Amino acid sequence: MKIVLQYAASLGFRARINAAFAGFGSVVVVDETDEAAFQSEIGEASVLLHVLKPVTEAVIAAAPRLRLIQKIGVGVNTIDLSAARARGVAVANMPGTNSAAVAEMALALMLGVLRRTLYFDALTRAGDGWRPDPSILDQTGEIAGRTVGLVGFGASARRLAPVLAALGAEVIYTARSEKPDAGHGFRSLSALLAQADIVSLHAPLTAETRGLIDSAALSRMKPGAILINTARGELIDEAALVGALSSGHLRGAGLDVFAVEPALAGSALFDLPQVLMSPHVAWLTPETLARSLVVARENCRRLGAGESLMHRVA
Repeated sequence: MKIVLQYAASLGFRARINAAFAGFGSVVVVDETDEAAFQSEIGEASVLLHVLKPVTEAVIAAAPRLRLIQKIGVGVNTIDLSAARARGVAVANMPGTNSAAVAEMALALMLGVLRRTLYFDALTRAGDGWRPDPSILDQTGEIAGRTVGLVGFGASARRLAPVLAALGAEVIYTARSEKPDAGHGFRSLSALLAQADIVSLHAPLTAETRGLIDSAALSRMKPGAILINTARGELIDEAALVGALSSGHLRGAGLDVFAVEPALAGSALFDLPQVLMSPHVAWLTPETLARSLVVARENCRRLGAGESLMHRVA
């Protein structure tokens, strides 16, 4: 069984892959930027381990032996599911494997924006740590005493909610339906946006959620509120977000994901010092990868044995 991972894997990740699939299958790692190498390898592949680069209809067509697209993560919006179904290629994901890492990154972004970490880091490195702009100090604050609204209440939000509560925040959430076991107040999206001091996105990207946080939604947010996104970039209208931040309506934003990835140089978001950014790495920890490879190997074993796959979505 030939397995292709399309990702710029670190030495540590490669070592984990080799250990996970030792004596089982042949794993080839191809950098996302090396299209020629990918085209050379995918034609013989039975399994594609997919991370971020879109799996298009053309990719699937170029892989006549492909039987499984295994997402390393949860969101499958970067996979052409219709093309996979038409070819009889199974698609599976890994719910829960990265929820701890994403929850921690969401918290880190909240704290970073609230405490203006980047500003004070640069000031300290310049030897001016005791001479901050007093107006910046007025823009800082604590999570304690604030209301945090979670948009979506899946695995990462459920991990995050009790931590926020322990820090002294009031946690509210919105989802497609109220969760009887949530332990926190359910609100409509409109009510959540109006009440929350911090809004954190944890929803999947679907036809219904694309552009969910548009200019109208941003205008409903409280003046001085903060927006955090560790879910999918296309949940937000980025031009509208730039407007809400530039006008001062929002205090700041913490973004791990963007509408176009990788985020392009020259984005208006890059000019805003109240925005803290990372390049879609909320999920990416050695612990997440270790959990992910357990699922990937098991699904490859099941594929070879003709058994039902774990977490099959198509």
